[in-house]
Amino acid sequence: MTIRNLHSLFSPRSVALVGASERPNSLGAVLLRNMLQGGFKGPIWPVNPKHSTVLGLQAWPDLASLPEAPELAIICTPAGTVVELIQALGERGTRAAIVISAGLKQPWRPDPSRSIEQAMLEAARPHLLRILGPNCLGALVPAVGLNASFAPAQALLGPLAFVSQSGALATAMLDWAAERGIGFSHFVSLGDSADVDFGDMLDYLATDARTEAILLYIESVRQARKFMSAARAAARNKPVILVKAGRAPEGARAAASHTGALAGSDSVFDVAVRRAGMLRVDTLEALFDAAQTLAHGRGGRAPSLAHYPQGRLLILTNGGGAGVLAADALSLGGGRLATLQVSTMAALHACLPATWSHGNPVDIIGDAPVQRYVDALQVVLAAEEVDGVLFMHAPTAVVPAEDIARACLPLLQAAHKPVLTSWVGGLAVAHARSLSHEASLPSHDTPERAVAAWLQMHNYARNQIALQQWVRSQPPDPPSGRVQAQALIAQARQEGRAWLGDEATLKLLQAYGLPVVKTERCDSAEQAGAAAERMTYPVALKLISAQVVHKSDVGGVALNLRNRADVLAAAEKMRNQLADKLPSAQLSGFTVQAMAERPAALELIVGMHSDPSFGPVLLLGEGGVQVELSARHALALPPLDEELAKDLIERSGLLPLLAGFRGRPACDTAALVASLIKLSTLATELSDLVEIDVNPLLIDEKGVLAVDARARLRPLEQAAVPPAILPYPAELEETMDIKGQMLMIRPIRPSDGLALQQFYAQASPQDLRLRFFAARREVPLSELARYSQIDYDREMTFIALAPGNDPAELCAEVRAVCGPDKRSAELSLQVGSAWQRRGLGERLLRKMIDYLRSQGTSELVGLSMTENQTMLQLARRLGFAIEPLPQDASVQMRLLLRPPSGSES
Repeated sequence: MTIRNLHSLFSPRSVALVGASERPNSLGAVLLRNMLQGGFKGPIWPVNPKHSTVLGLQAWPDLASLPEAPELAIICTPAGTVVELIQALGERGTRAAIVISAGLKQPWRPDPSRSIEQAMLEAARPHLLRILGPNCLGALVPAVGLNASFAPAQALLGPLAFVSQSGALATAMLDWAAERGIGFSHFVSLGDSADVDFGDMLDYLATDARTEAILLYIESVRQARKFMSAARAAARNKPVILVKAGRAPEGARAAASHTGALAGSDSVFDVAVRRAGMLRVDTLEALFDAAQTLAHGRGGRAPSLAHYPQGRLLILTNGGGAGVLAADALSLGGGRLATLQVSTMAALHACLPATWSHGNPVDIIGDAPVQRYVDALQVVLAAEEVDGVLFMHAPTAVVPAEDIARACLPLLQAAHKPVLTSWVGGLAVAHARSLSHEASLPSHDTPERAVAAWLQMHNYARNQIALQQWVRSQPPDPPSGRVQAQALIAQARQEGRAWLGDEATLKLLQAYGLPVVKTERCDSAEQAGAAAERMTYPVALKLISAQVVHKSDVGGVALNLRNRADVLAAAEKMRNQLADKLPSAQLSGFTVQAMAERPAALELIVGMHSDPSFGPVLLLGEGGVQVELSARHALALPPLDEELAKDLIERSGLLPLLAGFRGRPACDTAALVASLIKLSTLATELSDLVEIDVNPLLIDEKGVLAVDARARLRPLEQAAVPPAILPYPAELEETMDIKGQMLMIRPIRPSDGLALQQFYAQASPQDLRLRFFAARREVPLSELARYSQIDYDREMTFIALAPGNDPAELCAEVRAVCGPDKRSAELSLQVGSAWQRRGLGERLLRKMIDYLRSQGTSELVGLSMTENQTMLQLARRLGFAIEPLPQDASVQMRLLLRPPSGSES
């Protein structure tokens, strides 16, 4: 349901408390007292069959006797009563409920095959009644005086939204925040998240004007695709910062593949956070530090570190010790100090005494007067090699910290790059620290916390770049080998095998366009000898056994065999070693492979593992038999494009090796990028596979070559977990004949940014004004990235392309952005000047309408300027109702298309 009726949950006109009580310390008494103390302006109706008044308010014996349907109901009665109460509330027209009650996982007495929780949801669903909880603390919305919780204190009003799965932790955080004067727009405990979950909250808070940053405490994510869609949408609007429990590894665990061993669940979650443009921190204190840092700024829009991706920090201080502490913290955290250019050094020499530090950190010496601070600050803020400045001051008897703050804060406020302050000390710098806060400049009381904030800014900017990047190029579409792969999988299932062996897995990879070494499967040593004769020596021999996870562990790999006798001897040796080391294992045969004569090649591992929450996860790392011992590896969520594949290679730490060293030539990284994209396609298309290991994947200046590979099938009783990010829907591609010219019609891709830029650049000023409702000369790159990098789960853009150019000429676009519940969608259409009045706009719009209907979208809405008669005539032909907007009737019209009468909505 997503955000439907959440307004009733967080901004209700009336509230009923079912289970209200006067009994001291009872849940019903605490809840009602909190409601009264919160200052809620609407009516509060206690429901209690045994009392006529509760805490001075008139009480009502049951829901039926209430004066009207409450917009929000709070339920704190025993678990067994909840289903009946939800049913009654839904029938009366209540739109939201907070179920404080616990114990809803137990069987529902009328039908023990269902839990109380399941029955509750089924009772709510026909009425679109939204439920927070059960087993939750409740919710606080200070702006409307709502304290629908049993928290021990009220929440202060502020710009942060805090959403937690843990009620106990939420109460502690509320107390901690109150002590520090931190206020909230929303403070929400999700409890068991039977209905309202993190995805719903992210969608709701993303557009809430009172919320400047969203803070999350997460223990688990259930609906990963919904969560990722909501997170990516929210992170485009405001900072989303989270702490997730369970960062420590679960301990050693047996894994069927190297990929499975390396793709730990917490590492996968880190990758999801990065892909969604959010920021993950380690502690709850860091959560609020990050919120202060990222949400502060002039009008909430501080200079973004995303414009300074190298993250080179300049530390300006009046104390050498504080500067060293900050530099150490930066180095240990993986950050970078800015290296000062000759011109910057000369400018600092001119304004600082000879005893200054002559480097970064810039120590201007403890006796610095105000003007020395100002002069040095002006130099470093103007330095092009500096991406951000940490301004630090420790109190001295020379100049009051307040005087320094009043002189320097205006310069920091006007800076065009990110800045942080650290007033190190207590009472002597308290006023200066307060002035920093008033100037909306992040301030931290120790060098280490200031540097931690800088690293948070850098990580956040890096994730935002990944979210909003504009992809400039894309290799040719990787081939889909789905049909051939499914035949290999079907054969394995028919034979009762849980794994695809070397030969079948290499065939599967080859079907998707990955280069593989020539391989033959053989049932006996004699067949292996014959296969070797058909190849060019030397060859490799490997055993096949369903009970052997890693062949090298049992001596199951023999290399550089140079004749038939070597092959037969190696086969016999393998048979004996297997019987000795693993007597229970059954030898099923051998594979013979042509040896890859590439002595300078690096051994990599690429693979896929199906995470129980986020679905397919890709791995790239250093390969070989000691793969788990190497720190050079990284994960990524598919689908990948060229930029995301390059990012995976960079994060893996492999770039120094791939660049060549000690006489080795540089490797063909373009071939690795292409292979990762092909593996990404495989991972999103083949839900029958839960693990793939390609180890080693050889790479050198000639390209890549898969030498050894295996894949594990998903057990039939185990449900497939779809990709957390919906891949490109190639099935929606088609060609259209438009007045004798064939056009390709397809969903937009991230790599279409350049074609989209040219499309808007070639549009007439009038066309741009009709499209964007304002005069504009060009569309910014950030907007192009947003338009071309869409979330196919909740958006769609179809483009029409004319072949023959590079990039292909973009002739028209139709765009639809759905609400999170997909009930309604907002439409926009633009046709290039040369393609107008040829029927292209109508064909595109009809395709979009059909697509949205197939997705269950029942209401289509568009806006048009009154003068755009071509658009208005097209809308009428397609059945849209056209109505003027009351606030702007002379300029804009609303276009509305609902389902035909009698059809389902």
